[in-house]
Amino acid sequence: MDETWLYHYDLETKQQSIEWRHSGSPHPEKFRLQKSAGKLLASIFWDQNGILLIDYLPKGHTMNAEYYLSLLVKLKDILKEKLRRKITKWALFLHDNAPAHRALAT
Repeated sequence: MDETWLYHYDLETKQQSIEWRHSGSPHPEKFRLQKSAGKLLASIFWDQNGILLIDYLPKGHTMNAEYYLSLLVKLKDILKEKLRRKITKWALFLHDNAPAHRALAT
């Protein structure tokens, strides 16, 4: 499991950035007023065969123990479906020591 911030930008189309100038004039400088138009926290769970679950934290929410626990429940359901034919009693789960991951409820 890992979490990463995804940034998205409002890019100009080629048509929007076209401007007429003489061949000898310098290119205009473009300034970006903000770093990005927004960002999104993605939580990705995978195993040796590939990605199991990708979850995007809704805007305005915080990654806390309650939200992380809901992700673990979703992951448990996915693993039950995936391993339904295989007999296994436990799974090894690796995650970092973020506060939401270390909470007692988790």
